[in-house]
Amino acid sequence: MPTAISGGSRIRTNIPAENAYNALLTANTDIANRQLRLSTGKRINSAADDVSGYITSRSLSARNGALKAALNSTGDATNVTAITQDALDNINTLLTQIKDAAATASSGALGTDEKVALAKGAYRLAQQIQFVTDSTVFGGKQLLQGGFSGDWTIGYYANNNLLTIGIDLTTGNTDFNVGSNNFNLNATATALAAAGGATGNFAGVLGLSLESLNAVSTGNLGVFASGTIVNTISSIADALNNVNKVASYLGGIQVRLGSQQELLKSQITNYNAAISRIEDADVATEQLSLVKSQFLQQSSLVSLAQANQAPQNFLQLFR
Repeated sequence: MPTAISGGSRIRTNIPAENAYNALLTANTDIANRQLRLSTGKRINSAADDVSGYITSRSLSARNGALKAALNSTGDATNVTAITQDALDNINTLLTQIKDAAATASSGALGTDEKVALAKGAYRLAQQIQFVTDSTVFGGKQLLQGGFSGDWTIGYYANNNLLTIGIDLTTGNTDFNVGSNNFNLNATATALAAAGGATGNFAGVLGLSLESLNAVSTGNLGVFASGTIVNTISSIADALNNVNKVASYLGGIQVRLGSQQELLKSQITNYNAAISRIEDADVATEQLSLVKSQFLQQSSLVSLAQANQAPQNFLQLFR
């Protein structure tokens, strides 16, 4: 810190002027720092401002950026579950209408023509189920044809290893307790062969093929015949149950994703607060310090001017 030294009448050095000049430089530097902080809003503008704070704030910012990416990923996973569940709800409604048509056809009061008309109408609903299945897509992938699975990053360990959640809509997922979640009207040739030549495997129900509704005719009532109508209704009821199992599986995942989204939002807010506390400038404090430094700057200028007048006073001795 500066020390007040009087040079007396010695003119080799002008110590008071040097002290005033050093004080002026200090005030100017402080003013520059305060103005920089006020203009950027940051207390730490470089590592030199606060070495430990700089490291901590940059680490928190990196973690916060990763959490924001995880929040976006969680949102994508939520979209997949929502899209799929809406499609399953639609399929449930259509299957229920098909089951109602089959139940109506089981009435002995109906003639052959009425039963054929019910079967044809039910087949139109089955075609709509196929359309729903084909059009349920996310990211260029089919969701309801028995082959979709994916993992989404929803968080990170301290060592930056990924925390993921998976959505498995493949036919082999045992969480459904369903042999297949294939919602195509007919199973593939491979599935048919594995089922021992069964006529279908819709929604995990062995032997159920909604295509058979289109084969009903006045000459052959097929699945609407009196001997098979009970099995048809039972198979459709099983398919409805399996559709609901898949929807329940997705609902459980969606609950988890909703909870994770709320957690990530809270964590991001808390990280923002921590970064702000370390890195951001306190505007009120900086303004007060700026006013103080500006006052010291003015007083240093006055003192420097006065100290530089001292040699002029001693020159009077030579007159």
